[in-house]
Amino acid sequence: MNFLAHAVLSFSEDEILVGNMISDFVKGKKKLEYPEGIQKGIRLHRMIDEFTDSHPATAEAKSFFRADYRLYSGAFVDVVYDHFLANDPNVFPAGKALYKFSIDTYKSISNFERYLPEVFAYMFRYMRQENWMYNYRTRDGIQRSFGGLVRRARYMDDASMAVDTLEKYYSRLEACYRAFYPDVLKYSKQSLMQLNTR
Repeated sequence: MNFLAHAVLSFSEDEILVGNMISDFVKGKKKLEYPEGIQKGIRLHRMIDEFTDSHPATAEAKSFFRADYRLYSGAFVDVVYDHFLANDPNVFPAGKALYKFSIDTYKSISNFERYLPEVFAYMFRYMRQENWMYNYRTRDGIQRSFGGLVRRARYMDDASMAVDTLEKYYSRLEACYRAFYPDVLKYSKQSLMQLNTR
């Protein structure tokens, strides 16, 4: 799952949200330097990622990108899932709902600015300024996200094949999302309940 999904799956708990968003930028024992709530968010993020990677719908979605991107196929699927989530009327009944959610999310994260890892803080400025979460709903926004993946990766230099793959398999990728999202939603709720009772 990508940024929008991890934000949604934080269930409006601010410290969980921050940990969920910064998890990929916190290595090893560094997580122990954060408040307990943020640590729980970091753990939740990693549990969600593990669940996502092991889900059969994700395996199918990755197969469409694997020929061109191999080990990076999962990163493209994460972005694709955010696109379908942004357009899911069961989660965001109208465009205004997604817009409000994205603005509220940025505000919540900003309140914990002192805890943001440097690399994430740098990226977050652009995320907020360009409203990445809201723009995941458009195909142009997804194409820009694909481009960002390529720029951050060591061994990729072209996102055009991913764009072509999304267009070619759009309905099948959407079906993968539809099969996956109810499961990850249920899993994330249960996992957060367990983390909060420890």
